[in-house]
Amino acid sequence: MALWWIIGLVVLVVGVFFYYFNRFATLGNRIDNSLSQIDVQLKRRADLIPNLIETVKGFAKHEKAAIKEVTEARKALVSAQGVEKKIKADNQLQSALKSIFAIAEGYPDLKANTNFLELQRELSSTEDKVAYSRQFYNDSILAYNDLCRTMPGAFFAKAYGKQPREYLKIAEAERKVVKVGF
Repeated sequence: MALWWIIGLVVLVVGVFFYYFNRFATLGNRIDNSLSQIDVQLKRRADLIPNLIETVKGFAKHEKAAIKEVTEARKALVSAQGVEKKIKADNQLQSALKSIFAIAEGYPDLKANTNFLELQRELSSTEDKVAYSRQFYNDSILAYNDLCRTMPGAFFAKAYGKQPREYLKIAEAERKVVKVGF
């Protein structure tokens, strides 16, 4: 009878170890997947940029500096390696795109152009998807970090060599309150 208790206890302990190992693997995969979804959306946006540039070029031939800035920012985003560099390149591209949309304000024909309007809608939709992907990534990090920092997960995190991961953070410039003037 004691042998059955020992076997049952060993099976229970082994089962708990398997459960936590699998839980860390699942959450780690979710984090990796959500990070790749961010890459997919950033790539989608980068693929829309050349069409936007060509549309703007047709209307605003003398706005070469802004067009060049967007083109360079797009190249930086496409070639960026690692999360930090991608975030930095993405922020530069967002800033450059704002200048393109500001240029459009001075060209009523451009603002009314169906290609430009469609590209603007696509970029807006992509921005929403990027924001959602970032949120999902941070939610996945939260679940993983909670497992790493709460008991008994903290014990298993240490046993498996798992460390809490970093959240995606927004740039300080994006935290500033937008000032609206009339």
